[in-house]
Amino acid sequence: MAGSSSEADRLPASPDHMAALEKGLAVIECFDAGHDRLTIADVARATDLSRAAARRCLLTLTRIGYAEFDGKFFRLTPRVLRLGYAWLSSTALPKLVQPFLERLSEETHESCSASLLDGHEIVYIARSAQRRIMSVGLSTGSRLPAFCTSMGRVLLAALDPEEARARILAGKPNALTPHTVTEIGKLMEILAQVRTEGHAIVDQELELGLVSLAMPLVNGRGQVAAAFNLSVQSQRVAGDEIETNLLPRMRAMQKLLQPLIA
Repeated sequence: MAGSSSEADRLPASPDHMAALEKGLAVIECFDAGHDRLTIADVARATDLSRAAARRCLLTLTRIGYAEFDGKFFRLTPRVLRLGYAWLSSTALPKLVQPFLERLSEETHESCSASLLDGHEIVYIARSAQRRIMSVGLSTGSRLPAFCTSMGRVLLAALDPEEARARILAGKPNALTPHTVTEIGKLMEILAQVRTEGHAIVDQELELGLVSLAMPLVNGRGQVAAAFNLSVQSQRVAGDEIETNLLPRMRAMQKLLQPLIA
């Protein structure tokens, strides 16, 4: 369950800061797939708020339609989707990359996605799937840890190394498979290699049998705007095919998109 700590915690205090709004958003964020129904005590623990503050936030969210209460548990309502849709509808990038992902997916018969970095996680902003290759279904808005995903490593590699290190440590990396790299020194070495090579390959670190190749989406000024990937099942694609067939196709897409990205 998400806590209240974030990059915002390191910002200096401001007289314009609205603590009540921050608390309300923290309460919304503590609901997730594993915690869809929460009590006041659950929310207080997850957000580091007092029970009284958590109660006020939950009752306010219920009153304005963002949550509902059954007498014991609170849960979010579909109205919360307005918050995410506001970003999607006002941002050109997901609409821009979607047809390119679909074309790449059709050409390779593999699943393709694009994501942004949010704290120590990646957030999917577009996706085209030929088949389901992960045990967990992924769609726009899905989140995964950045440290062990190919897109996450591409996005982390674009940061100042100390910032990347801080984000990785904030996520408290743990092994998801026997192949997952969690040691911070080794992860920093991997990011340096990604920075040099311009792409990342993650072999069964997120899920057994899953191999993913990612590259940055770079704008005309050379800034990394997002990342995109192509995911395959290890038993179907030989290691050399990734380098000889899939990587050139992804580089071609990256080149096509660069002058279009603001």
